[in-house]
Amino acid sequence: MPPKYHIKTAQAPNRFQAITRSGVIAWEEGCLKCPRCVKKDCVYQVYEKRGLEARQMLDSLDTACKDCFRCVQGCPNKLIQKGLNPQYKALGDHYWTPEIISVLWSQAESGRIPVSGAGYGGPFSGPGFDAMWTDMSEIVRPTRDGIHGREYISTTVDLGRKVMALEFDAGGKITTTVPPLVEIPLPIIFDILPWSPPRRQITLAFLEAARALGTFAVVRQSEMNAAIEEHLSNVVLWVDGAVNDLTDELLKTLSLIEIPDGDHVMEMQRLLKEKNPKAIVFIRMELNPTASERVIWLTQEGAEVFHLVANEYGLEKGEDPLFIKERMREIHGSLVEKGLRDEVTLIASGGIAMAEHMAKIILCGADALGVDIPLLVAMECRVCRRCKEGVACPVELEGVDPAWGAGRIKNLMAAWHNQLLEVLGAMGIREARRLRGEMGRAMFFEDLEKEVFAPMGKRV
Repeated sequence: MPPKYHIKTAQAPNRFQAITRSGVIAWEEGCLKCPRCVKKDCVYQVYEKRGLEARQMLDSLDTACKDCFRCVQGCPNKLIQKGLNPQYKALGDHYWTPEIISVLWSQAESGRIPVSGAGYGGPFSGPGFDAMWTDMSEIVRPTRDGIHGREYISTTVDLGRKVMALEFDAGGKITTTVPPLVEIPLPIIFDILPWSPPRRQITLAFLEAARALGTFAVVRQSEMNAAIEEHLSNVVLWVDGAVNDLTDELLKTLSLIEIPDGDHVMEMQRLLKEKNPKAIVFIRMELNPTASERVIWLTQEGAEVFHLVANEYGLEKGEDPLFIKERMREIHGSLVEKGLRDEVTLIASGGIAMAEHMAKIILCGADALGVDIPLLVAMECRVCRRCKEGVACPVELEGVDPAWGAGRIKNLMAAWHNQLLEVLGAMGIREARRLRGEMGRAMFFEDLEKEVFAPMGKRV
């Protein structure tokens, strides 16, 4: 048995003061001058460390408070109150909410799963992934020192095409050509960003983190340079130009190559495989209503890996788009019906915003997933999208130190890895490969609604 996969973390302080949900409002007028002020009893020493962040004009009382409400409840004259921070409300949008962004910041800084002193105050159902719950009804008793001790749970997954049976000649030698496989210790690759400031330094941070984690980052052919070529062992080369522009020397060095779906996609795959038989070719495909039929046909033609991409909100392309989890369930189910599912690898990207989304998309049938925007958020992105309009990034991401950025991404992935272990352990599943398509271990709001109300004659 291989050693347990462990991601080493180290505190990676913010370059800019984080924007938090609420701030402290402390009124001086009416103070009773108590001998022991509740401000001195703050377990996080927020008041003692108070300072002003000059670049953003932020009071540390609005960023360091952990929402335990001890001072608010303890002040005898009720002079300390909590107020909602307007800058916090302005973060992100309806999908990339301030709550998600602040959680990603916390994980990237410490590598730990954040705990709020005020508890979770949000809804327990909603659109997208919020309409899906993981089923913990078969929780098994952990070993003496738990899943983070001696109990072994593997998060390794395979990328590539698999053969379902081996053939032998009369002499007992294998005649089947076994296609190449690549193992990654975490079911995550780093995907192309939908938008960003100039990303030379950002890409290097992705690649340094990918090398440390043992995974891969997708890099455009048009952005290749000498600095990136030092990381080729962790590059998925996205062919956004002509295949003939790629040198044979470069192609022979790569283990993963990604090509766009199109009329001649299988010809392109065969050409690349001729130049490097050991390379695994991804077919990048936009999710759409016909994706299931297209995946089945290409699988029968010999496709190895499908990289199925939704937009940044997890929606497919079309007039009445489905969310990524619904379309992935359909594609996975169609492949199962045709007896093809175990032959190919499915990677899902788009709308993956939190650690829980990782387990949920794998439950819906993905082997692995691509992460994009959370990696930017790990480096303090506000999801303001000013860079799309050519406006300067408020946190200067274009000049980020790759080593610092890689450390933040490693911390984020460590927190996500720990949460995946928790889910697998609670389900009694000992490897991430077995989580794929285990929809019996999940509950879907739409299905439950039909089950409850259909017998009553109500239309759902």
